Amino acid sequence: MYRVAMPDAPPVFVVMGVAGTGKTTVGAMLAGRLGWPYAEADDFHPAANVDKMAAGIPLTDADRVPWLAAIGRWIDERGAAGEPGVVSCSGLRRAYRDLLRQGRPQVRIVFLEGSRELIARRLAARHGHFMRVEMLDSQFAALEPPEPGEGATVVSVEPSPAEIVETIIEANPGV
Repeated sequence: MYRVAMPDAPPVFVVMGVAGTGKTTVGAMLAGRLGWPYAEADDFHPAANVDKMAAGIPLTDADRVPWLAAIGRWIDERGAAGEPGVVSCSGLRRAYRDLLRQGRPQVRIVFLEGSRELIARRLAARHGHFMRVEMLDSQFAALEPPEPGEGATVVSVEPSPAEIVETIIEANPGV
């Protein structure tokens, strides 16, 4: 797919991290605090992906391609409308983040970082979500934390979600 870069497009934050880091909570709170549209990346998964994850089967890169393309379309729609936005997305591998950033200079990566122990406790306490705690090891195995050249904002998940949101805003002047 060919897309025209929109260098003056308002920012779109991609809030990333392994399952259980609070991407949805922080992403929704960040969008609410800024008054921006919000999207939950899980809503972009085709049904087959949700079924695999619910069965405890990790997704492959091929499974993620249509999902990442759908998230990219949402980002492009924000740019075409001249709107900022926030989307939560695991974005575990650099290649996935590169796909989301390709031709989209307005994308700003926010990496929610936490220990496996803390995140496992959070996942164990969560009910009604397709991501099971047993899959956490595969998430950490796939994780390629953002490198300095990616320009990501790295935020610990230990503070409260409200404090995390304030840290993100402070680290991104002008939003």
